[in-house]
Amino acid sequence: MTRVTALLTAAGHGARFGAATPKQYLPLLGRPVIRHAAEALLAEGLVAEILPVVAAGEEARVAALLAGLPALPPVPGGATRQASVHAGLEALAARDPAPAIVLVHDAARPVVPPGTVARLLAALAEAPGAIPGQPVADTLKRAGPAGLVAETVPRAGLHRAQTPQAFRFATLLAAHRAAPPGVEATDDAQLLELAGAAVALVEGAETNVKITVPEDLARVEASLRARLIPTLIPRVGTGFDVHRIEAGRPMVLCGVTIPCEFGLEGHSDADVGIHALCDAIYGALAEGDIGRWFPPSEARWKGADSAVFLRHAAGRIAARGGVLANADVTLLCERPRIGPHRDAMVARLADLLGVEPGRIGVKATTTERLGFTGRGEGIAAQAAAMLLLPG
Repeated sequence: MTRVTALLTAAGHGARFGAATPKQYLPLLGRPVIRHAAEALLAEGLVAEILPVVAAGEEARVAALLAGLPALPPVPGGATRQASVHAGLEALAARDPAPAIVLVHDAARPVVPPGTVARLLAALAEAPGAIPGQPVADTLKRAGPAGLVAETVPRAGLHRAQTPQAFRFATLLAAHRAAPPGVEATDDAQLLELAGAAVALVEGAETNVKITVPEDLARVEASLRARLIPTLIPRVGTGFDVHRIEAGRPMVLCGVTIPCEFGLEGHSDADVGIHALCDAIYGALAEGDIGRWFPPSEARWKGADSAVFLRHAAGRIAARGGVLANADVTLLCERPRIGPHRDAMVARLADLLGVEPGRIGVKATTTERLGFTGRGEGIAAQAAAMLLLPG
């Protein structure tokens, strides 16, 4: 069987979307958009592996987001989409053997409708390139000066190009290497057109949405939710953790370092809030507790940032095909005061879990000076998490 590799382009900054975080990393039903895009490419078993092409410096981040999938180590892209795809192709060309067929897909397209990849690969039997497209249904107007309509553009035969696009690898690599100076192709099929190579057009789908503005993300999430939620079963887990006060240690709670004259004793950074939340998630998954995955007897976890543990827990949710519905953490302590740091804690936990902050609760209470927390000997945390998992 011919080996098919997919380039997943994720080097853009998403300026038109207008968010501080590039759109490919935004949460969609509890998982980053890029994770959805990668899983969609792999869903029908026709793609053997994925090569992410990312902004320089984002390699480790993307590798973590795609953990558990057949993804090659990410490579840095360029200043334009064309430059990024070229960088990915050269990285594949350096492998032995290079793939015979390559797909190029936007990380901002989290849905690859069933049958799309199969139609593209079938079309490569007759042409060196193939793309999915949707016929243009709206009347097209060309804008003129002062916001006036200059003309109506005939729409007969016009299609909206989508991804993934499929190519014989050697043909696409040659087209990129021979691209005329000054040409910035908006998709890879354009380079084959300039080289005089045929590009087949196969049936696309309206559900293959490229997330460009916030309304696109909301539309895709609504569509996926309507399709997925009825097939998922709610699972609830709880967690509880305690750490002693220790002078001279940093105070880290729910991923936020708080100015304080003391911290918490522990093998890692002793983030009692994250530890309780990890246990809640592992409990909902019926996968034990934090000690099973990160034993305190192992030296490599000494002083570790507990963010590593929570990212792992989030990865386990994704690996099981589930989503985090919500999570809630309660910190029990007399000091330090939690209120001034609550918003930062919520934001940090949401980022680590890949969900919007509205799904995360953080609150604090005292024990009215009763018990070890009341005497200031330690801090406790309890957490609850609701997951939605395939039945």
